[in-house]
Amino acid sequence: MVRGGSKLFSTIRKRDGREVAFNENKITDAIFKAAQSVGGEDRQTAMELTIEVLRFLKNRFNGHIFTVEDVQDVVEKVLIEKGHAKTAKAFILYRDKRTRIRETRSEMMDAVADVLRETNRENANVGNSPSAKVLQISEIASKEYYLKRVIPLEQAEAHINGDFYIHDLAWYGKTLTCLQIPLHRLLKEGFNNGHGYIRPPKSIKTAAALAAIILQSNQNDQHGGQSFAFFDRDLGIYVEKEFQRQEKLLKDTLDKLGVKVDQEKFAQLVQERVEDEVYQAMEGFVYNLNTMHSRAGAQVPFSSINLGTDTTRGGRMITKMLLKAYEKGLGKGEAPIFPNICFKIKDGINYDPEDPNYDLFKLSMQVACKRLFPNFSFQDSSFNSIFDDEVAYMGCRTRVIGNVHGPEVTEGRGNLSFTTINLPRLGINAKGNLSDFWSSLDKMVDLTVKQLLTRYDFQKRLKVKDFPFLMGQKLYLDSEDLEPNDTIEKAIRHGTLSIGFIGLAETLMALTGKHHGESAEAQALGLSIVSHLRRKCDEASQKYNLNFSLLATPAEGLSGKFVTKDRELFGEIKGITDKEWYTNSFHVPVDYKIDAIKKINIEGPYHKLCNAGHISYVELPSAPTNNLEAFESIIQAMYEADMGYAAVNFPVDICKECGFNGVIDTDLCPACGTSGKISRVRRITGYLSTLDMFNDAKKAEEKNRTKHMEFSN
Repeated sequence: MVRGGSKLFSTIRKRDGREVAFNENKITDAIFKAAQSVGGEDRQTAMELTIEVLRFLKNRFNGHIFTVEDVQDVVEKVLIEKGHAKTAKAFILYRDKRTRIRETRSEMMDAVADVLRETNRENANVGNSPSAKVLQISEIASKEYYLKRVIPLEQAEAHINGDFYIHDLAWYGKTLTCLQIPLHRLLKEGFNNGHGYIRPPKSIKTAAALAAIILQSNQNDQHGGQSFAFFDRDLGIYVEKEFQRQEKLLKDTLDKLGVKVDQEKFAQLVQERVEDEVYQAMEGFVYNLNTMHSRAGAQVPFSSINLGTDTTRGGRMITKMLLKAYEKGLGKGEAPIFPNICFKIKDGINYDPEDPNYDLFKLSMQVACKRLFPNFSFQDSSFNSIFDDEVAYMGCRTRVIGNVHGPEVTEGRGNLSFTTINLPRLGINAKGNLSDFWSSLDKMVDLTVKQLLTRYDFQKRLKVKDFPFLMGQKLYLDSEDLEPNDTIEKAIRHGTLSIGFIGLAETLMALTGKHHGESAEAQALGLSIVSHLRRKCDEASQKYNLNFSLLATPAEGLSGKFVTKDRELFGEIKGITDKEWYTNSFHVPVDYKIDAIKKINIEGPYHKLCNAGHISYVELPSAPTNNLEAFESIIQAMYEADMGYAAVNFPVDICKECGFNGVIDTDLCPACGTSGKISRVRRITGYLSTLDMFNDAKKAEEKNRTKHMEFSN
């Protein structure tokens, strides 16, 4: 006990407001520990310094209750005044560390409380199940760990402050983003998803079921999307096997019955049986992808399939039946959310009426007019046609092509990570000075490159055994010879590291007073900015011998995060921070009234610059179900504008009771009269989700989307 201490004070107020018994020994302990950390071992000195602290407290507070912070301030002052500078510095550092720990705990607890209140809408396809909540809470802890313990301070602060955004931060050092899965090889050779060997399928139903299992299995090893680049080609093989199987079954049945049929009738019966089997296989595939869960039951897999260009009998039937099953919907006609269907358009294959797969293109548009999917990818664009193989897209917009380490192919590769730059902030800070803007942009890109390299250094040290399906089944390019204890660097060097950007429109408003939908000069500057970003990515690829690429960011939760932070910094600025969202990537603002063709032509040139992924949309007031010519004219305009990936949006409202599909303005179904069972499906950053799953920023954005084309059904 310090002499006279207990007589001076009896109570102290803690940080949470509670008043507790005062114990001066804690002051002595803190001073002594700080002294020990710099080589001191004299507890007597610590006790003497404690007496000085108590005297100071008595004189300053004169009997009033003081706080823990008050005591710590006085300790620092006494240590410095009594010549113990090193001990004072150690005490200050320790105090700062404890403060950061407390703040982290407080922030974490607030975030956990937010999750438990079911207000978290970071990802519109993660539900509110118990397992989903546990996942979200664990992600909060992971984010804090990486920001406070792993990521260099400058990079962590850039993320925290909103200068850039590290996507999927909770998964920072443990996995990769996405993959175009080599379906053909897995089905041909069989695979093991951890519970035993799965042999190659012999029927189309089994092949389709295994395709769904493959997507689910790999989703558990990654945080992003899973995709098949050649779904029609890879499953078409099993349609041919189904023909052989049905021919044998039918022949055996007819022989047993003693029935004779001519060859034409026999072929017709086989065809009908195969079509029925393929349809059921595709229906089961759609059902599986909307019901089977990954990530410990927190969500269905983020799945995409690319199809439309296989002209074989089997490939055509896969495309046709998948589209028909998707069009029919789920059990009560509900809209499927997955898979994201990417229909490939290629002149000479399906683009013109005389092309062999034109009928499938027409069917794809018919289905899109009801279900919003398929999206459309354009194989003849200037930046896709240069590759020997077809270019596949994934989910919200991801495109993985180009490779400094090997073949420029789609399959067996994916994005490793991406970080998005807050472009509007740079524009606001520049205050119209373009020289300042370009300078700050270069600095931010350099920091972003550094951040991606820091993350890659963690990723490349992970081992094959950390990815039991992804690497264990050799899904990644160049992983064939890797053993369980090998690092994955040899494989993932083929992946991409992407720099994203958001809010080009708001950036142009800050720099010129107009966005690119309003002004040709703003459009020219916008193209210069994005071209510059692409050059910086290309330069980083050459400098670091890795695949840096530029992404038109799919800003789901981020669109609201950035603008909220910037409004706090700069206040409400008309046309920039006065909405609840920043505009996605290079898009013309959603609330700007503009003709569909003009919008397409403005956004088209940005697609070739954003080699990591891009997408553009046209908004319609309702589905053009009875006006496919209008729909086709939009797709043709996108094709002619040299776009790579695009889609058409309109409201899809569905009664969960009777399956009525249309625009339903009230909560009452116009067909069956049921109230309160209307599902409102909308597109959010490339994927589909129900409107109630959108976060507040995206709900506001969706509500303000203007219609770009009027038509008559």
